[in-house]
Amino acid sequence: MKYSTFYPIFTVRAGSIALAVIFTIVGSGVLFQSHGLDNSSAQTTVDRKRLETNEELSESLANDILELSVAARDRDSELTVDYFPLNLTANPFPSRPSAAKPQVKWINTHNWEIPGADLATIPSKIARKKFLDGWSEFLDHFSEIEDVRFKVKEANFDETAKAILGADEPTAVVGATGKARIAFYVIGRDINGKREWARGAFNARVRYGANKHWQFDSIDMLSFDSLVAEKDLFSEVAMPAGVGVTLPGFGTPENSGFIWHGAAAADFDSDGWIDMFVIGANRNYLYINDRKGGFRDASDEAGVKITASGTAPLVFDYDNDGDSDIFVSSVGQQILLKNNLKQTGKLVFEDISLESGVAKDAIGFSAVAGDVNGDGRLDVYVTSYNRYGQITPDSWFRATNGTPNLLFINHPDGTFREEAAKWGVDDRRWSYAAEFADVNADRKIDLYVANDFGEKAMYINRGDRFVDEAKERGVLDPGNGMGVSFGDYNNDGRLDIHASNMSSTAGNRILTRLFPNSSAKDNVLKKLAAGNNLFENTGDGKFRDVTQEVGGFSGGWAWGGGFIDFDNDGWEDIYTPNGFISGKSMKDT
Repeated sequence: MKYSTFYPIFTVRAGSIALAVIFTIVGSGVLFQSHGLDNSSAQTTVDRKRLETNEELSESLANDILELSVAARDRDSELTVDYFPLNLTANPFPSRPSAAKPQVKWINTHNWEIPGADLATIPSKIARKKFLDGWSEFLDHFSEIEDVRFKVKEANFDETAKAILGADEPTAVVGATGKARIAFYVIGRDINGKREWARGAFNARVRYGANKHWQFDSIDMLSFDSLVAEKDLFSEVAMPAGVGVTLPGFGTPENSGFIWHGAAAADFDSDGWIDMFVIGANRNYLYINDRKGGFRDASDEAGVKITASGTAPLVFDYDNDGDSDIFVSSVGQQILLKNNLKQTGKLVFEDISLESGVAKDAIGFSAVAGDVNGDGRLDVYVTSYNRYGQITPDSWFRATNGTPNLLFINHPDGTFREEAAKWGVDDRRWSYAAEFADVNADRKIDLYVANDFGEKAMYINRGDRFVDEAKERGVLDPGNGMGVSFGDYNNDGRLDIHASNMSSTAGNRILTRLFPNSSAKDNVLKKLAAGNNLFENTGDGKFRDVTQEVGGFSGGWAWGGGFIDFDNDGWEDIYTPNGFISGKSMKDT
């Protein structure tokens, strides 16, 4: 089995790994009992061998239609033909946009229609050419195509369908048949140059053909519409702005670690313009704003290029001298870079990690600053993970064998003391991210911690210690947490919480087979694959999960992100970065 060793679900062999994890959690027998996982009392009897065959077939289908995705993106009609028989049961492909309607703010929406007056409602046999002519006409609507994806949301195969178990790549035996629900999208610009996201879903009868491609014998469209942006809010300008750096490929000698790297923005030279500090695989970058829409690399002159590097930078004024210093969480010793601008008049950073007392070992993945004890000086909390691949979590959703988090208390003499245990926040649940905020309006900052393989923590500040009240306050959330942010999404004056968690297409596909009548609310496994959460502050120090009410946030392999008012309309929007390592193909995304 070929796969990355970084996470249990959603890697090169996403379905197989998800399946293995599910069997590990629930047990290797054929009787799955939901209430054993604090879920519903339903029982599901499963033929494990058949389930493995179905998932191999599902992965084979999913991988193959990713090639179809590339063909559509490249408008490769010759390869596209391979996925359709000469005749199929379907309506013509809807290729004519209907009239646009306002959706929200600067976004319009429109449906897609089948050209002609006789819009059939019952799929009938049509020639492949007629169907693909409609598909080509639909693609012609786009003056530019950035991305196309076909994804297998559900799949069930006939009892006679066979897979070649143990193959390096999931492979079906020719003639295998089944049913699948396929989601697809096309992202690009329409014929008028406006950004458009066409998205749809259909049910299909699928068959593995002699040409070694899965073919759609029938297609029944379930939904199909487009979102169109009336104006561009952002443009990609990294290269002309001078910050477009290509990092070494993951797995190469120059980038062989298991950690990822972040960036921070601040006015480091106190000229009123925002600069950037970026951590790379083997060096740091300090970009100073040139006040002309670009940046210059000042890494060498500022002394940060070849200083110690780490995972995520935190910008804060640790000594209250009015300039921006940098704390860097790190796998190894933590790092503090003092900005000497106020003392020397020059933008030069000095590594004072040892003398300041922050050079403590951790698997530091991020850091946040806040005045924990109310003395007017900013303290630092470091979330500490563990060496996944070398150490296996002792639970997929209640792990306690991570490394302890750190809390550096800032003292008047410019040094820090590590006091996480004293304050009760030395969490060992594979922590990834955290954020300070005054949750209960008592003028003491509290702490919310996102844990990857453990439930989240809501540490309430009692003045001399923190107490974890995540369950009591409604934010325990067992999702694979990798980001957290506070913001007022509904403008009621109270801070709400957005938590970034993983969502897994393969995991959801398998869990639907195992627990067809359960949901993320009553099944912890489905929760682990469900995605991000939004918690509304109810005003009494507690929170209510409103994720489904306000839209649902299946952000894929989600990381940090959070609240930002993109369009300056006074309402906070949410941004979620996502993704993981990718090879030359899209099969290992």
